Amino acid sequence: MSEQKKKTTIVLLSGDYDKAMAAYIIANGAAAYDHEVTIFHTFWGLNALRKEEQVLVKKGVLEKMFAKMMPRGADKMGLSKMNFAGFGPKMIKHVMKKHNALPLPQLIEMAQEQDVKLIACTMTMDLLGLQKEELLDNIEYAGVAAYLAEAEDGSVNLFI
Repeated sequence: MSEQKKKTTIVLLSGDYDKAMAAYIIANGAAAYDHEVTIFHTFWGLNALRKEEQVLVKKGVLEKMFAKMMPRGADKMGLSKMNFAGFGPKMIKHVMKKHNALPLPQLIEMAQEQDVKLIACTMTMDLLGLQKEELLDNIEYAGVAAYLAEAEDGSVNLFI
């Protein structure tokens, strides 16, 4: 009888750069330890999956407002503490570069290369007016039931 692969699931609710980095560092570490890893992106965590370039899609007034207020892409997310009107992220990215730490966009790429399952919450996408064309390629789309099915046999389940 073969041993079943360990599962790690992460709910990424936060739209903060540092919290998203933590989620992706844990995900990449778990994948490196041969865990089956899923990150379920919901609410502001969906910003980590947004494409940086503007994608022209038809939206209503509220959806356009949300799109303008939310950062477009992982690299544009602010810090949870010490954001300082956008200066904080510049400082932390400078320090990270100095210490050869991977920035969030590269951590996301690494996760995809390690077959970490990136899921965008379809209910939240509907609420915020986000469309599939606005999000990264090669991700999955599902609701909370799919996340719960993944988490049910997870050995590690995190909420960030």
